[in-house]
Amino acid sequence: MPVVSLDNTITLALSVRDRHASADWYAANLGFELLYHVDDAGWSELKTLTEGVTLGLGEQSEPAPGNTVPVFGVADIAVARSALEKAGVRFDGPTETIEGMVSTATFYDPDGNALMLAQNLSR
Repeated sequence: MPVVSLDNTITLALSVRDRHASADWYAANLGFELLYHVDDAGWSELKTLTEGVTLGLGEQSEPAPGNTVPVFGVADIAVARSALEKAGVRFDGPTETIEGMVSTATFYDPDGNALMLAQNLSR
């Protein structure tokens, strides 16, 4: 039995210099559909052609290509985080919340690969 119950969504987060230009590129070249831009958070999200999979674009002045962070959807981030912490999983700082949108928490696998939990607050 897994420690955390994930839902059927995953977001692949990429760092980019210009989210708007990148969103246009993914739409034109791969047929992804823009879901939204959140300029205050430096974040854009696109619907891929795979059900339950979205592409997140995090804007950074110096993006780090190759550092994709899988973002796993959960129903209750506090419960999921607590269960993982009890299992000895290391987290990077506190859970971050954008009110009315999402709560996220970054954690690491045993090799130091970053992963993230996300609770959708817009539903």
